[in-house]
Amino acid sequence: MQAKIVIIEDEADLLELLEYRLSKEYEVVGFLSTKKVKEFLEEEGADLLIVDRNLPGVEGSEFVKELRGQGYDIPVIFLTAKDSEKDKEEGFLRGADDYVTKPFSFNELLLRIQAILRRTKPETQDKIVYKEITLYPATHKVLVAEREVHLTNLEFNLLITFIKHKNQVLTRDFLLQEVWGDMKQERSVNVAVKRLKEKIDPDKRFGFISSVRGVGYKLC
Repeated sequence: MQAKIVIIEDEADLLELLEYRLSKEYEVVGFLSTKKVKEFLEEEGADLLIVDRNLPGVEGSEFVKELRGQGYDIPVIFLTAKDSEKDKEEGFLRGADDYVTKPFSFNELLLRIQAILRRTKPETQDKIVYKEITLYPATHKVLVAEREVHLTNLEFNLLITFIKHKNQVLTRDFLLQEVWGDMKQERSVNVAVKRLKEKIDPDKRFGFISSVRGVGYKLC
């Protein structure tokens, strides 16, 4: 599954270059201004935004601040000529996850993109390792302590979600939204988590997933 990257850059030549280079590894959509970006995000979503700050109409960091205020938590890299310490501080305070100044090294930008996506979208990796669990997203193969475990698609997505948010307490509503996309199946969460625990830890040897009374579940 390719990660989807949205680029907002008003220099057409640079935007075209970024789209070309990044499209070798990711799904990329480019915009010359912020004008139609929010509409796109509402309809299509994105896994990462790369945003110039010197944009026509709305300044890039102001646009990101607005998105954050409306509940969007999509990771953001500012790619900009604004390179003073004050500019960088302002960018992070307005919602940046990373800040790259122009002129820039494309290889460095790519490494920064990969680092953010490793944290926020682990299912794009070839292999994911968490303690004794190893997952291969492309084939849905799962190994626990080198023993292969057969999971349904739903169970696999549930495990990916737990790993993505490891050490966080995940509510049933959150899991319903992330895994099922349906808020009307609360009992399904309890059943699916129980089955997943039985498959990945039948002897209760590792204690991967614990219940948090009245709240939800946590991957430990």
